Amino acid sequence: MRARIWGSRGSLATPGPETVRYGGNTACIEIVLSDGSLVILDAGTGIRGLGLSLDGRRPARIDILLTHLHLDHLEGLGFFTPLWDPGTDLHIWGPTSPVQSLGERIATVLSPPLFPVHMRDMPSSVTFHDAPQGEWAIGSATILSQPIIHAGPTVGYRIQEQGRSLAYLTDHEPALGSELGSVAPEWISGFSVARRADVLVHDCQYTEEEYPARVGWGHSSTEHVATFAVLAGVERLILFHHDPMHGDEQLEDMLRRVRDINPDTGDVSLAREGMEIDLSPGAAAG
Repeated sequence: MRARIWGSRGSLATPGPETVRYGGNTACIEIVLSDGSLVILDAGTGIRGLGLSLDGRRPARIDILLTHLHLDHLEGLGFFTPLWDPGTDLHIWGPTSPVQSLGERIATVLSPPLFPVHMRDMPSSVTFHDAPQGEWAIGSATILSQPIIHAGPTVGYRIQEQGRSLAYLTDHEPALGSELGSVAPEWISGFSVARRADVLVHDCQYTEEEYPARVGWGHSSTEHVATFAVLAGVERLILFHHDPMHGDEQLEDMLRRVRDINPDTGDVSLAREGMEIDLSPGAAAG
């Protein structure tokens, strides 16, 4: 299993000189399984570049796992070139809703007046799935999906293959209403998804000074992500969903703060566009 980050920004795409090192595209991660299956985590603006890169190596089936339907995680879907190929078998997974189906909710974005083409008129074969709660399979991998704390229905994912695992908890506020250090781990949102993962990609949108004014917005502070990673016992932590107001230098200050809060956090880095993660057996997670 190999992963590549195509977008690590949160809330709003933020191109410009202050975001060159870590990138301005919103959430998208490509995962290629050992059997060649392609799994994509979220469809932010980063998915456009991913789609273009697939020319000549595009599998017949592609699975997109959406954590939730906020625009920064969905806005790139209409610009994903395989969506416009009649030969593409596209499967889109996302959180359940008692009000509308996943396809109906996505069609509210991919339809006029917000988008020039109706989702139903796109030439690829698209199948929508509610992400089940628990374990299921895509290709050679086992997927674990569980609801997590964020504004609106949101899912965290864990992808496991050949004894290695990547947990993806973007847009996650596990400390909402509690002190993480004083709660039994099994009661913490996202803990079962992250527990002992080789790599945890986790929301780190706010500094500790910013968070009090943003309680309930569905994101984590530097303190929260450092504590959560230690409780979960992960091998490597990647800070994700960078705030659009945070330039490269401030992100690096936040990285230092996470390392200082708890040295037991281990291997910590900032998500950046182009970052590659090799999770094949025998490979170091870093």
